[in-house]
Amino acid sequence: MIKLFKPGGVHADVAIIGGSGLYDPGIVENPIDVKVYTPFGEPSDFITVGEIEGVRVAFLPRHGKGHRIPPHLVNYRANIWALKSLGVKWILGVSAVGSLREDYRPGDFVAPDQFIDMTKCRTYSFFNGAMVAHVSMADPFCDDLRYKLIEVSKRLGYTIHDKGTYICIEGPRFSTRAESRVWKEVFKADIIGMTLVPEVNLACEAELCYAILAMVTDYDVWAERPVTADEVEKIMTSNVERARNIIRELVPQLNRDPSIERCSCCRALKHALV
Repeated sequence: MIKLFKPGGVHADVAIIGGSGLYDPGIVENPIDVKVYTPFGEPSDFITVGEIEGVRVAFLPRHGKGHRIPPHLVNYRANIWALKSLGVKWILGVSAVGSLREDYRPGDFVAPDQFIDMTKCRTYSFFNGAMVAHVSMADPFCDDLRYKLIEVSKRLGYTIHDKGTYICIEGPRFSTRAESRVWKEVFKADIIGMTLVPEVNLACEAELCYAILAMVTDYDVWAERPVTADEVEKIMTSNVERARNIIRELVPQLNRDPSIERCSCCRALKHALV
């Protein structure tokens, strides 16, 4: 069912941005597909709005259904604006990543707490004139959401690493051997992907609580064997069902406001506007 968005007509508290392999939530009850219009163009796809255990949820596939949008061409501003306009307070991004360390193994999950931006050609802010915002990204992810995500994953018996630095590259190509060694040995990053930035920046500007569930699919190319799309897809397929289980258990815990003690996301613009 397709429903045209009208302000105030559709509401959600929690958003899931599905990454590679997670194009359909599969666990949302009473779903409707909503088309949201934004000042920044079209989001990646229709947004599926429904419920999980009574909590209103919006699901958006980052790359569009069928993975038709490469990471460097995702309309991140439209995606975050659309979710914000639906009333969302929490965003959990799901992303496939490569590992830059031996103990973060394919099949593991990571809840990163830092990132390094190596992208080149993206639009990073909603504030591109008339008003400028210098938001603090010292602690870029919502700790309240991260802690809940880690707790749920461990309770389900899944291996999740509770810290990690995510280096975001432009893509859509994978790294050269030389680049991969730099990310691992010089930058000391832990995982590598192509979609975190500017999604995390924009969520901060929108004062939304944001964290990601990173699914390790490979060891990048530092481990000497080139990464292939087939290899990534094989690991990702096995991880997707576990990711759905995590989402199903996590969402009911997000039916209230974030903890002020563990989260400043909702006040990100308080001292940022110029």
